[in-house]
Amino acid sequence: ISPGAIIGKNLKMPHPNGVVIGKNSKIGKGVTIYQQVTIGQNRDKYPTIGDNVIIYAGARIVGDIHVGDNSIIGANAVVTKDVPDDVVVAGNPARIIKKLQ
Repeated sequence: ISPGAIIGKNLKMPHPNGVVIGKNSKIGKGVTIYQQVTIGQNRDKYPTIGDNVIIYAGARIVGDIHVGDNSIIGANAVVTKDVPDDVVVAGNPARIIKKLQ
């Protein structure tokens, strides 16, 4: 986890092995990150993760994108485009598979 990352309150990492959080990543409040997750750069641009997001094992979130509040990133998803609030995304490339509200 880079010391340059901005991380909100109450970050939960139940299984923190293999987690990579890049230097200019921004992570909101109440986020849960499972093992082997990468939040990294693409062309020196980093993601912004909203509040109360759950990121399951093996997910990759890269580049200048925003993950909306209360969203869920499925295991092994590869997220390269913005994710709206209150959705579940999965796959490679990640796409919306369910709306939560």
